[in-house]
Amino acid sequence: MGGKNKQRTKGNLQPSSSSRAAELLARESGEVPGFIGFGACQNDLGYVPVVQGAEEIDSLVDAEFRLVLRKLYKRDATTKLKAMHEFAAMCKEREPEVIKGVIPYWSRIYCKISLDTDRRVREATQQAFEQLILKVKKNLAPCLKSIMGYWLISQCDTYLPAASAAKVAFQAAFPTNKQPEALKFCKEDVLNVLQDHLLKDTPETLSDPQTVPEEEREAKYLRVVTCSLLALKKLLYMLPASESSTLEEKVQLLISQNKFWKYSKHKTAQVRAAFYELISALCQHLPRTMKSEAARVCPAVLLSIDDSDAVVCPPLWEAVLYILSTIEDCWNYVNAKKGVLPKLWTVLKEGGRGLAVVIHPNLLPFISKLPQEIIEPKAEFFNTFFKSMILGLSSGRALMSHSECSAIIAATMECLQYTLLQNSGEKEEETKVQQMLVNDHFLQLMDLMLKSPAVQNGILFHQTALMLASWEKRVDNVDDSTAETFGRLLNDFWGGFAQLCVHHVDVTDANEKSLAGISGLLNILRKPDIQLDSIKKNTKIRFAEVEEGVDCVKQMSFEAHNEYIPEMPTIAASDPGTTSTAQLSHRRRQPLEDLVCRLAELSVVYVNEQNSSRHLRFLSELTSAFPSREVFHVLLDCELKKNMLNSVSSTDPTAVENPAVQFLNHKLLGWLKEGTKADTHFLVDILYSILHCCHNNKERKNILDRLFEAELNWTIFLCIIEKAHAEPAKYCQVSDWLKGEVLGEQLVLLADELCFIGLEQNPAPHKCHSDSWTLLSLVLSQHGKNEALIGEVYVERIIDKLHAALSKAKDLSESGSIEPSVSFICDVASSFFSSVKGCLLMSSAEDLLLTIFQLCAQSPESTHLSDTLLNKLHLTWQAGVSSLLNQHANVFKAEGFLYRSAHWVKKQIQNSSLDVKSLRVLMTAVCVLLDSMYATDEQSQLITVYIECIVPSDSEWERMHQSLPLQPLKKPILNGKLSVSPEYADMLAKQCSVERVPSHLCTAALLCYVILHKLELEAAKQKERSTFSIGNVVFSELLYALQWCEELEHTPAVILEYCGMLQEMEITYETFRKENDTFTSLLEILYNRSSTHGSLWSLTLAAFIERFQHGTPELKPLYGSIDGFFPLNEAKLHTLQNISAFLLMDEKEELVAQCTARLMTCLATHFCNIDGGFGYLAVLNSCLNTGSTICQEILPEILHTITSWREDHENIFLFNCNLQDSEPWLLGVNTEMIRFLSLLISLFPSGMIDSDMDFILCSMVSWMETACDNVLPLRSPLVQLFACMSCDLVSSVSAFFHSVAKDVPEMLPPNLMTEWKEFFEEGIHGLLLPLFVNVTDNYRDPCGPGFPASVLTSLGKALVYIPLDKLSNNNLFPMFITGQKTHLPDKLQTLLNTIAPLLLFRARPVQVTAFCILNKIMQELPKFDSEDSAVDDDEVEEPVLSPPAAVMSILETLEDLLENILGSVLVGEFAVIHPLSEEYCCVLAYLLTWKLLLTFFKAAPSQLRVLYSQYLRRSKSLHKLLYHLFRLMPESPVLPGQTAESGNKELKTLFSEEFQLSIKEPENLSMEIPHLACCVYYTALMDLPAMVRLWWSNLDKRTFGIVDKFTGKYVSNKLSSQEISSVQTSTQTFTNMTVKARLTTREVIATYSVDDVFIELCIQLPQNYPLGSITVESGKRVGVSVQQWRNWMLQLNTYLTHQNGSIMEGLCLWKNNVDKRFEGVEDCMICFSVIHGSNYSLPKKGCKTCKKKFHSACLYKWFTSSNKSTCPLCRETFF
Repeated sequence: MGGKNKQRTKGNLQPSSSSRAAELLARESGEVPGFIGFGACQNDLGYVPVVQGAEEIDSLVDAEFRLVLRKLYKRDATTKLKAMHEFAAMCKEREPEVIKGVIPYWSRIYCKISLDTDRRVREATQQAFEQLILKVKKNLAPCLKSIMGYWLISQCDTYLPAASAAKVAFQAAFPTNKQPEALKFCKEDVLNVLQDHLLKDTPETLSDPQTVPEEEREAKYLRVVTCSLLALKKLLYMLPASESSTLEEKVQLLISQNKFWKYSKHKTAQVRAAFYELISALCQHLPRTMKSEAARVCPAVLLSIDDSDAVVCPPLWEAVLYILSTIEDCWNYVNAKKGVLPKLWTVLKEGGRGLAVVIHPNLLPFISKLPQEIIEPKAEFFNTFFKSMILGLSSGRALMSHSECSAIIAATMECLQYTLLQNSGEKEEETKVQQMLVNDHFLQLMDLMLKSPAVQNGILFHQTALMLASWEKRVDNVDDSTAETFGRLLNDFWGGFAQLCVHHVDVTDANEKSLAGISGLLNILRKPDIQLDSIKKNTKIRFAEVEEGVDCVKQMSFEAHNEYIPEMPTIAASDPGTTSTAQLSHRRRQPLEDLVCRLAELSVVYVNEQNSSRHLRFLSELTSAFPSREVFHVLLDCELKKNMLNSVSSTDPTAVENPAVQFLNHKLLGWLKEGTKADTHFLVDILYSILHCCHNNKERKNILDRLFEAELNWTIFLCIIEKAHAEPAKYCQVSDWLKGEVLGEQLVLLADELCFIGLEQNPAPHKCHSDSWTLLSLVLSQHGKNEALIGEVYVERIIDKLHAALSKAKDLSESGSIEPSVSFICDVASSFFSSVKGCLLMSSAEDLLLTIFQLCAQSPESTHLSDTLLNKLHLTWQAGVSSLLNQHANVFKAEGFLYRSAHWVKKQIQNSSLDVKSLRVLMTAVCVLLDSMYATDEQSQLITVYIECIVPSDSEWERMHQSLPLQPLKKPILNGKLSVSPEYADMLAKQCSVERVPSHLCTAALLCYVILHKLELEAAKQKERSTFSIGNVVFSELLYALQWCEELEHTPAVILEYCGMLQEMEITYETFRKENDTFTSLLEILYNRSSTHGSLWSLTLAAFIERFQHGTPELKPLYGSIDGFFPLNEAKLHTLQNISAFLLMDEKEELVAQCTARLMTCLATHFCNIDGGFGYLAVLNSCLNTGSTICQEILPEILHTITSWREDHENIFLFNCNLQDSEPWLLGVNTEMIRFLSLLISLFPSGMIDSDMDFILCSMVSWMETACDNVLPLRSPLVQLFACMSCDLVSSVSAFFHSVAKDVPEMLPPNLMTEWKEFFEEGIHGLLLPLFVNVTDNYRDPCGPGFPASVLTSLGKALVYIPLDKLSNNNLFPMFITGQKTHLPDKLQTLLNTIAPLLLFRARPVQVTAFCILNKIMQELPKFDSEDSAVDDDEVEEPVLSPPAAVMSILETLEDLLENILGSVLVGEFAVIHPLSEEYCCVLAYLLTWKLLLTFFKAAPSQLRVLYSQYLRRSKSLHKLLYHLFRLMPESPVLPGQTAESGNKELKTLFSEEFQLSIKEPENLSMEIPHLACCVYYTALMDLPAMVRLWWSNLDKRTFGIVDKFTGKYVSNKLSSQEISSVQTSTQTFTNMTVKARLTTREVIATYSVDDVFIELCIQLPQNYPLGSITVESGKRVGVSVQQWRNWMLQLNTYLTHQNGSIMEGLCLWKNNVDKRFEGVEDCMICFSVIHGSNYSLPKKGCKTCKKKFHSACLYKWFTSSNKSTCPLCRETFF
């Protein structure tokens, strides 16, 4: 009524509301209207008060309850469901007194909503009703009659959750014993409700046709009818028996209606099923009523007997049986032979139509209730009945279902046995029936069973055995009158069954399933008592025992068995220790034995004549089930029997009297020799049957020993032993033979043969080898109570053979030939270790275990074994170790496995060169071994002992230290961390390649890993950690190894892989930091090593203290006082250089004071000594390098001392000399002096006087000249150090004059700045730039020996300060390229041609230095193009201009390299570039080149920028750049280490943080390329937005979305803010135009006014700026026509979209265009603009006819697109 979007009446301010209308009505009439609802009956209208205004009238109903009750009348199912949940919650929460008032209204609502179409609502209704009942309890009684009918219907709801909820509510309201009384109280009302639903209601009366769809109305009606029928049934069952008669009148009235009986033919299965269930209940509780309606009920039920619906069938057959039992004359109302039985035959022939499980258990009760007149003549009736049953069993549906098949067989056998009992007399008709049942049906069923495997899986065999047993009992009972009859039946059965079996066996291509069925049936017949309990349990019909003398059915069950699935009993194996047929009755034993002998004889004939494997298997099964001498006697043919005595050896007396042995000698042995592997199991079964016929084990042992004489295949013996191992009875027969000498010796020979053949270079394949290895594995296992299958002496000899073979295989290299043999040995050993207890007590077993462990602890490359085989070997040795540790003996003996394996591991890591993979495999193997040790609680100390065996001695550690290459010391020496003697430095110059992991690194890694693993094991079980004295020693050695790796200048690939392995295994400084208790002891060890050995130990000590971030308090007790460091030696010097940063301030001042005093009093002869000037200066430099302001007053004294050396001992200063001829000690002293001067001017420049600065500047120039003159000697580390320090001094001085001198010029001596500018700066930088070029020319290979990377880094730091004018007037050797177009001066072109190629240099310091030099001049280059442009705008359609050719040639080279590196990476995927790799250098050069080009582009004026952009567009270089950038930028460029705790503060990204490029490698080098890529992308978007926008708009859908999402999320906000801010802060002014910007709305407002013209434009930036188009919206305009206004809007939009510049530049261009328009310049009639949008030219090309002028570029496009040369306006030929 009150739709929100509908038009309201004028003046109506509120939407329509029913509640508000009711309130108004109440005010006018004085009464509260209510809602008419449903009551228990249709005539009883319910009433629910409205919400507003009803409180004073009906105060019993709570306001919230009224609101919820009102919602329950809504049509929407979701609303009702929510309201019902609210109602349930309120009932649970409110007090009972409040809820009582709801009961009258709830009862009316319940009667309606319990039948709701939505099943969720019905379920929720019952759940809410339960909550109501729990609160109100007995207060529900007044309205019980009105709701009981619907409550009962709800309990029969077809939606089970709703029905279950209704039952729970009913149980909550009434206990079980009170429920019948409650129904008795309401029975009349319940019947009224049910009667109305069944007879009166229709889909239209139950639901409103106007609101409920037809499908829902029909579904609700069918559900209500079904539930009503079931509710009536439930009422009959639940009412007391005495009350049933009181319902007869009401029920009679119901069933007398024709509509009720129409439900039997209803099209819906659920309705029919409910109807038949009700009929069964009526027959049971109201039989008189049903008899009165027999004329209707009998046809309704019996004529529907062929209903095949799965829902209807169970209640239908239940109703059928109840009708037959209740209405004796039921057959008077139907024609059985025409109406009922034909339908039944059809159902049976079709196998029950998939419902045999339901139908067939009811057949026996059905035929037992048939009167004689119906089944006459009997022979015909039963023939048809059983024939239909057997045909049904043959149907496809029955054969596909085991349960269906079993149900049919069970019913057939039950009916067959019942019929025979009913017709067991001697009359002719009965005899005819008997013969027909046995010969025509029973044997036919047996034949079907033998033909069909599906039927064999049923219970027919056992049913047959039970029935024969019943017949035999009757025959043996002399008092039974039917004994003769059943004796005849037995004879008929055995005769027919024998013929049937012979028929199936006596054929060449006998069916294997049929033969298996015969053998299975014979086995069951041999043991009739097999699983009788399970058969009886599954049998629904049981017959009377014979002794009671009653030949009728003792009891019948008329229950409907919905799930009757008989179980298939298993056939038990025959017991070879007993006679096969001894327990059978004489009436079964003889025919069964005769039949078995006959079938066995037939099988032997087919085996001999046709070599039939099917008959052989059948014979095997027969002899296994019937292992008797009689059977074997029959198997011997007549001719063989005649010659038997002559052929039997005198050594075999058992063969004379034992036909089984005769059969073995004359038949079976031949079969064993000739038989295939598939027949082996059958032949061995026959062999065991023969052994069963022997008297004792001695005879059996002799028989088996003689089998070796027949040279049988080992597969035969494998099968014999397998069966003995699996079956205890067979093991008892052959146990003596297994322990015997003959078998043992043969197995030892077999093991030797197999191992020898397997280790040949090209072994001949043999199909029996696999079985032979399996045999060895089997005989080495145990049987029973830890008893070996064969003799223990033979077990040990076999293990010796295996170990010898495996040891030999370990030394071979051709995996293809040895792997099968190793695999077989592994299988045998695994079985032996895991199954034989105490096997490791054998020394040979421990040898074998060690060999397997060694194979597993080596890399696959060295053992040449596959991963599958290695996994198998791993499992094998782990099983062996577990067995070893569980034997509780002295497992760590000198020659034992653990001791020998520990020493082998020690030898591997110390004496052999390992790669990382081999080391990892070894570490993993050792840790697995430790896990096995720790798993045994009693051996918890084994790990400690084992590790101590691996740890090297002190001398061994020292030997490994000395074997380490010295290259890692070069880097700290050049960085000033160490000062070494010249002899030591000469050793550094010798390069040594590292291709394998050094032994020290292997040893430290393995020992540290296993110790940490031990600590983890102890922590996992929360045990106290054991004290481990050698642990800290190992940790210190690992720290030494890590420091060695860290100090390598060019880390080899194998060392990088080694460090990566340690990271994966979590062997890092973080690991040691967690071990807080190890810090003090580790610090002490490292300090002692440093003070003793110095060198790398000192670096390790410093790194350890720095990473732990504490150590000063712990360090103090170790060195005591500063005096302890003097006199200095190399170790103490290194220690002081590295711990000076961690000394206390007073101690550091004392150290500086002592060194200064010693330096000032140092003799000239000691200047170059460690305990002299060289050493003291090194210590002072280390203290100054910490950056602290210590002893500033004495620093000038140190400078004066050095100055005095210059005056008194000039020869120690290396000025203008050849460093190759200089003493190494002098290089060290000069290096320390240069370092001191560099630190002095960087840290304390204020204390120097004029003479000090002169000394520093003059010395700097002299030292720099020396470095420049000695480029080739730079291969020496000391010369490199000298050059580095000289360059660093230049950097410090340059930085001083660039920063301090500019900020505080009064601090400088007079004329110092002038002298620097005019003399020193020019002289220094005149040396540096050529030196840089000279070094890069002489050292092209960054990975080559002696490459001066540190020198180039220091050179780069110095060249950063080179002035622009020195670059423009450089003194480089002229370099020009033929054919290179340029407008640059020669000096600049030489600089570009010389420095630009260095961007391709494979060393980062060179690349960054080249970039810094070029970046200084890039902004100056565009002005040379603007003066002399090579392109005439009037002649060329789209003029282009190339950026500097030297840079573009580098870019073209890099584009090809980048395509090879990143071409396979999809756009949007992050390509990881490993730092300092060749790929890294290429990518860095590419990005730096583009950064130069963007700088060049931004510095160019707008006219040239168009020409440059046209060149980039034509070459597609920018497109390639953008593709590569989206491979180099990370998907999430958020800086790591940030959290969300900053509140609204935005996270820092690579775009928000400025990119800082430094010569020195940054700490996080891996982020340099991603950060630089983001910087280049940001700059490209800012300076080339139009070109990026054009590239983006032409992308494919996937890439388009990636670029748009990334840019909008991380770049657009910052770029938009920067653009708006630039407008706000712009100082540019325009005539007649004002510009304002709004940052929050991303808008720029431009107002243009001239004379009477006023224009206002609003420029809106998009969310994905600059990718999206900028929107230009119209503001106010005065004095401008609409068409002109649109043209100007289009022009501005074009400028902003297609020009590569800022918004201010676009507005300026647009203003100039409008100004030209007002100045009288006409628009170009092609683009309708005065100024061209691309080249900013004016219309100049005029038509001679119409005199209109056009842009030359527009004309060119017009001519090429139209293919005409006419004027666009007048259409005349354009001249």
